Amino acid sequence: MVLETLDSSREGSKRKHANGGDAAVPCSDDDELSNGDLNTASGLSSKRARASKEMTFEDIYGAEALLNGEDEEDDSDWEPVQTPVEFVKWCCVNCTMANPGDMVHCYICGEHKESGILRHGYFASPFFKDSGLIEVEEKCGGSSATSSTAVGFDERMLLHSEFEVKAQPHPERPDRLRAIAASLATAGVFPGRCLPIHAREITKQELQMVHTSEHIDAVDITSQLLYSYFTSDTYANEYSARAARLAAGLCADLATEIFSGRVKNGFALVRPPGHHAGIKHAMGFCLHNNAAVAALVAQAAGAKKVLIVDWDVHHGNGTQEIFEQSKSVLYISLHRHEGGNFYPGTGAADEVGSNGAEGYCVNVPWSCGGVGDKDYIYAFQHVVLPIASAFSPDFVIVSAGFDAARGDPLGCCDVTPAGYSRMTQMLGDLCGGKMLVILEGGYNLRSISSSATAVIKVLLGESPENDLPIATTPSRAGLQTVLDVMNIQMKFWPSLATAYSKLLSEWETRLIENNKNQVKKENQVKRKKLVRVPKWWKYGRKKHLYKFFSARTKSRSKRC
Repeated sequence: MVLETLDSSREGSKRKHANGGDAAVPCSDDDELSNGDLNTASGLSSKRARASKEMTFEDIYGAEALLNGEDEEDDSDWEPVQTPVEFVKWCCVNCTMANPGDMVHCYICGEHKESGILRHGYFASPFFKDSGLIEVEEKCGGSSATSSTAVGFDERMLLHSEFEVKAQPHPERPDRLRAIAASLATAGVFPGRCLPIHAREITKQELQMVHTSEHIDAVDITSQLLYSYFTSDTYANEYSARAARLAAGLCADLATEIFSGRVKNGFALVRPPGHHAGIKHAMGFCLHNNAAVAALVAQAAGAKKVLIVDWDVHHGNGTQEIFEQSKSVLYISLHRHEGGNFYPGTGAADEVGSNGAEGYCVNVPWSCGGVGDKDYIYAFQHVVLPIASAFSPDFVIVSAGFDAARGDPLGCCDVTPAGYSRMTQMLGDLCGGKMLVILEGGYNLRSISSSATAVIKVLLGESPENDLPIATTPSRAGLQTVLDVMNIQMKFWPSLATAYSKLLSEWETRLIENNKNQVKKENQVKRKKLVRVPKWWKYGRKKHLYKFFSARTKSRSKRC
């Protein structure tokens, strides 16, 4: 672990910051000059002083004017010192992108610079300044006392944030939870219709089921530092270790409550996320692997087989590493891959598990961005659900990253809240609905808050949004990915073979139709490119050429 810490004492730094001085920054011995350095510096400064006394830039400029016989009045516009131009900018609260100061709406997502999304969630208008007044129709669905859906949340997880103030905020920021919580509160879902789960910090013994002691200690030691970094994008401050323990503890307790039957399902509104955290490393904004902890706790409570479905736009390399040799945990991930060029680069279709557990790792690697509802639902219908049904799990965990959602600045895909709610409903039919949904990524506040609310409403028993057809037609790239995955996985899940043959014939038919359409388009282009003979040739000396080219043009148009 690479730590970038303050060499000065925490107490001194905190006092300086509290007294209204400059923010504390890393210090090193290089900041202090030795005696030799002081002598050198003084020598250099004396040389510069002598040079400045001998001739200043203004003297040089005036001397040239005298040599040229010009009067001093000609130099009245000379300005030796100019005030630097300041470019004022603001960062969008919704997507974090920087905008010029004179703009009112974000040029990336269109959010108003004073939007009320942190107070009212996605119900706040993106176009206007927060007015403080929001009216939402609430559906009757009982109280939290009789609810079968639990939600885990603790405000102490908001203290995990990047210490250094940078030009652009870190995408994994506390506002993510604030926006989702505000949406749920405005909709009357939580608090209100969901049962709250008391948060506790997970113990080291529980974490050791997933991570090495060295990794756990490396995360815990960050509580003694003002700030630190595990990787260039994975930060920690003095509150991060506790936030990670709270997140893992909530996921563990939710898994126990759901599997025991005390609640039917649940949603873990937690951060930092976890699916990139491996056995002995933190990366990708993740410190502890929350989904892995929940899976092993569920197994300790009696679940023999656990299914983990990861629909975060990034591959959950940490979760795959933890369970790639296990036949009791089936890991299915749908993510952007692009031949290994999309972060973290793992998750190819041929990564199927190892050491006797081949087939218990299923990767659906999208080959491009822009993947939307139809592709995801098509993959669910032909890969996820057939394999999950054959596996017959006792417990289902969803690593629910919402960075494949429309508008996300990192995912650049096109899944809508309707798509997420439909996938949640499809998984709810497995194992009697015993399902835990754990928040992973998602960095557009409007997208994650609307998507998370849609998912929780399905957990509460509401029907998903009905603007998606049951039978969907995927994109060409999406269909190719699904076929590739089925071709690999049917060696381990024979039930896929029949569906694969059917889809392959459909794919071939579609290719033939596409080729015909392409030929038609090319012929239309050729017709447009046919040379038209000028009519005035018909009446002049070029009448013979006119007849020749006219006849040739007609014959070519007939052939096309």
